Amino acid sequence: MPDRLAPRRAVAPEPGAGQQTAFGRPESVPGSFSDDRPRMPARPVPPPPPEALIRAFGPGTTGGRGLQEPPSGRPGRRRTAAGPWWKSDARSDPWRDPYAPAGLGAPAVYPDEAAEQAGPIVVDPKGRRKVRLADVSVRLSALILLAVLLVGAVGGGVGWFLTRATPESPLLSPDTTLTQVDPGITREPGSVSAIAAEVMPAVVSIEVRVGQGGATGSGVVIDGDEGYIVTNNHVVSGADDVEGAEIRAVFSDGSGSEARIVGRDPASDLAVIKVEKPGLVTAALGTSESVVVGDPVVAIGSPLGLAGTVTSGIVSALERPVRLGGEGSDTNAVISAVQTDAPINPGNSGGALVDTTGALVGINTAIASLGGNGTTGGSIGLGFAIPIDTVRDIAEQLISTGSAVHSSLGVNARSVTDGTRDGALVLNVEPGSAGAEAGLREQDVIIAVDGDPVGSSEELVVAVDRHDPGEEITVEVVRGGSSQELRATLDAA
Repeated sequence: MPDRLAPRRAVAPEPGAGQQTAFGRPESVPGSFSDDRPRMPARPVPPPPPEALIRAFGPGTTGGRGLQEPPSGRPGRRRTAAGPWWKSDARSDPWRDPYAPAGLGAPAVYPDEAAEQAGPIVVDPKGRRKVRLADVSVRLSALILLAVLLVGAVGGGVGWFLTRATPESPLLSPDTTLTQVDPGITREPGSVSAIAAEVMPAVVSIEVRVGQGGATGSGVVIDGDEGYIVTNNHVVSGADDVEGAEIRAVFSDGSGSEARIVGRDPASDLAVIKVEKPGLVTAALGTSESVVVGDPVVAIGSPLGLAGTVTSGIVSALERPVRLGGEGSDTNAVISAVQTDAPINPGNSGGALVDTTGALVGINTAIASLGGNGTTGGSIGLGFAIPIDTVRDIAEQLISTGSAVHSSLGVNARSVTDGTRDGALVLNVEPGSAGAEAGLREQDVIIAVDGDPVGSSEELVVAVDRHDPGEEITVEVVRGGSSQELRATLDAA
């Protein structure tokens, strides 16, 4: 039986007729390739070296290997053992004969010079000094240990003696007097401290109690002889015509007095109360025309019930339309406010905003907050005050008649924009109102009043309220893609 695992010669199968036709050699071609194929040029044969080079560098005998003998035919007589040339082993030196066999020798061995040195201090091959503890004598080791212990004992004894010998100072020292220095501080006129000292007596805290609830605010004395105090409507509106409600004014000296409501104006968020306490300090009233953006101002009031709080800042903007709506109040006002960055918080309402002369330029009324709630939010540097000219006009009307009169166009509107122009879209027109008589219609967009641009419903209210009842104004509207002007005589509201 033949061995199945023995190597066998592979025998290629005979090609078929189709393979022979496709891959076979044509009958007209005698060899593997055609005779007319391109051929590589033959390598040139270098010429033989000159005879002088053969005699100088060639081997001594035909077929010989290695180096030739010196020119004299034998080694020189004065060759020494250290001579570099023609030693007895020159023919087998691999650095002389490239055909000599190569071999590895034993690894290099370096003597431990430090081990041969005597004593505890030795020098290593790199020149560094080292201490061999094995060579340190027992006597020397004991001497070093005793020296360390002696130094520690002496240091500890000295420290203990010093702590026992130095007496402790007493905790109490009777009749001690601290050094007092008088720096001689000079406060210039117009400083915040000087303004606060002048205006503080004219600013009061207002406490309102209704049943079990209550609220606090601020107010400013505008007539000390008669006891009139101006404040915000939303501060005292909850106590008007409510049985058992109480309003109390607390002054800077800590005294207090019961107050009564003289009049309220929800359309401007102003109110006047009266106390029966003669000889009050009256605030000096300024003018709105004297206020410009960037003027320093000081706010004084009772934020969060903290009476007599003073903050300072500047006038950030003027004639800022701000809509007011006090929570739990009938206030529904739009004011042309003085904007300030003086910190104002809940409780500052009704307080004073004064300039560097101490003149009242506004009544602090509202703040803007990130949460959108000016009642519970804190100051973020956006406070609003009613301008003093508006305060004076409304306060005089409230003291005279108990109510205030405003101009009215008789339309309800909301703010709109088309991307290029802003305006106030008329939603409805009251029948028989000034707007109806002027020909205003729903879907009209009011863009100007007496030539002053109107960009929102708040600006429309401010522009109308700037005029007196019975005054005729020009209203520019956009209707059907084109603008036109209408004349309207304002009503009293």
